[in-house]
Amino acid sequence: MDRFRMIFQYFQSNSESVMNGICGLLALASVKIYTSFDFSCPCLPQYNMAYGLGVMFVPPIALFLCGLIFNRQSLVMLEEWRRPQGHRRKDLAVIRYMCSSIMQRAMLAPVVWIVVTLLDGKCLICALSGSVDPEKFVGFANTSTVQMQQLLAKVPCKDDELMRNNTSRKAVSRYLRCWSQALGWSILLILIVAVFLARWLSPCFNQATILQARHWSNYIDIEQKIFEETCCEHSRLFAHKCILHFFESMQREVKLHSFSLPRKGERAEGEEDLLQGIADQDQVNKLLKMWYYEKPPLDI
Repeated sequence: MDRFRMIFQYFQSNSESVMNGICGLLALASVKIYTSFDFSCPCLPQYNMAYGLGVMFVPPIALFLCGLIFNRQSLVMLEEWRRPQGHRRKDLAVIRYMCSSIMQRAMLAPVVWIVVTLLDGKCLICALSGSVDPEKFVGFANTSTVQMQQLLAKVPCKDDELMRNNTSRKAVSRYLRCWSQALGWSILLILIVAVFLARWLSPCFNQATILQARHWSNYIDIEQKIFEETCCEHSRLFAHKCILHFFESMQREVKLHSFSLPRKGERAEGEEDLLQGIADQDQVNKLLKMWYYEKPPLDI
């Protein structure tokens, strides 16, 4: 138990590093999932685009939601944004900083998935094979519109009988793969340049404001953790006191069964002090309500 407690305390005290690690693992998992995924284009004019774009964009949405779920600060930020004003003002700069930090981490895995799919090219070939201009490829000449659409839809399926001897299938496939890879490398380059500029231009902004926002963002997270720990400790002591009170009221039955109850002087030292005089359900409810609606000012 001590080892698990140490691990839990490490996660709490290093939540930012842990979140960076989790987001990195999600990014690596997205690559692994895509490489092990058996992509099979339906090769039908009505379904190619839906399937190709679905494989490209639906998993990133799921990965983005997973990034938000695993990030504890997302819930803390929402609680801070939605809480009543009370005795403590809400700092919008802190909320914006938390939102920016959460979004940057959550977007890592989806961006990696989209870039990998574009560099691979299969999804875009499947989605856009029916949208290319057939006049650019001589192999689709002298065919009706319906036949042309069917042939273009079967470009991703190289084993299909209709496309086995078609000389333009490889040309269309190479054309779309080039566009897909160019788009993927462009997105990757734009992201690298954006991160580079953000890192090198950050000293040009007001560092004191950024430092304040980061400090109070960490404070809100740590305050929430300590409040939950204190509530758990109080709940444990309160439950212990209620159980002892119940058994003390059953003295006669307990004595008949030869049970021994601890006396009042034998109870854990300092238990009454930890309860802080809050030993009633209505008092606990009132305390929690006051904490939510009237958070105390940060002035001790």
